[in-house]
Amino acid sequence: MKEKAWIASLLKKTKRIFTRKVVSPAVYGFSSLKPLDEHKVVFVEGCTKELSSNFAAIYAKLAENGSYRLRVFCLNKKAMGNRYRGEVLRFLRDAATAKYVFFDDSQDIQGSMGKRKGQVFVQVWHGAGAFKKFGRSTMDKIFGDSRKDADRFPISAQYDLVTVSSEEVKWAYAEALGEKNSAAVQATGLSRTDCFFDPAYLEKAKRRVFEEVPEASGKKIILYAPTFRGRVAEATAPDRMDIPAFAGAFRSEYVLLIKQHPHVRKRPPIPDGCQGFAFDVTDRLSIEELLCVSDLCISDYSSLIFEYSLFERPMIFFAYDLSDYEDWRGFYYPYEELTPGPVFRTNEEVIRYIRNVDREFDKKTVRAFREKFMSACDGHATDRILKLVFQTRRE
Repeated sequence: MKEKAWIASLLKKTKRIFTRKVVSPAVYGFSSLKPLDEHKVVFVEGCTKELSSNFAAIYAKLAENGSYRLRVFCLNKKAMGNRYRGEVLRFLRDAATAKYVFFDDSQDIQGSMGKRKGQVFVQVWHGAGAFKKFGRSTMDKIFGDSRKDADRFPISAQYDLVTVSSEEVKWAYAEALGEKNSAAVQATGLSRTDCFFDPAYLEKAKRRVFEEVPEASGKKIILYAPTFRGRVAEATAPDRMDIPAFAGAFRSEYVLLIKQHPHVRKRPPIPDGCQGFAFDVTDRLSIEELLCVSDLCISDYSSLIFEYSLFERPMIFFAYDLSDYEDWRGFYYPYEELTPGPVFRTNEEVIRYIRNVDREFDKKTVRAFREKFMSACDGHATDRILKLVFQTRRE
């Protein structure tokens, strides 16, 4: 039985490599024989099942313009199952003739795309600031590829523009994406943060949260939004939060809304007796909606802290496995110097801090963090990005 399983695994791996290194490049190359469509714009998602907030505002403005043919591909391997390979090939055929291709992550499929003369590749990235390492920055970490594999099979395309949240973090993206992309990294701000400066969106987000979680009305909201553990394909959720202890301490004053990372499939259940206080809203509410309404945020190594700093509210870092995570993936800045809030390793410390948050919270620390890492996010990032990609290039 073990031998049969090993053979099946080997055949599956061989098929995957053959598709990635032979079939996909051939499909893209053959489709590239056709002329570029100067008015075609392709968006490719890596994590979500639909157009994400990374693209939504850009897509909406281009659709309003009416001059472009817009195509969206959601290449979520977990969600698509057996349909994934077919959709990848459809994407490659379509992207091969697109003048503009927008990415929100680095994906394996990019290794199959030989950028054509005249094409414009834009990377809006799905995380703000520069927190945990990614791309070529992880080559010496357990999480990353070896240097040899990273050089042999590069997955970062030669971008024309990489949008980042401030001048401060440009160096980290240049390191992660490779020197070929360093000049493309620009502090335009992030399109998806524009909504946080829109009063109508803030009010709509508030209504959405109360519609989904009526129990939150009249109470303060604790948002728990951790990142995943392990590799993307086998991502797991952290499970150290003592939800019954939080319910016992805060049920009368707060509700706890839990937003797991989209890579996580199996989520820890809400413990018995905690219903009415704790809610897993991962599938019901967007992270943007939750950031707008939360009174304080508990996270660990997630880049959402950069967006949350725009609201200048309390942040708590529940980093019980900090040393292991640093060995696994690493950070661009020393963790405990970077975080704009207290770092705790036990539930008791987190509960104690929340009880005294009005006295303990230092808004000046969060404001300085915001000015350093989010200075280009001012509500007008989408307009700057569109001008750089479309208007400036035409001129």
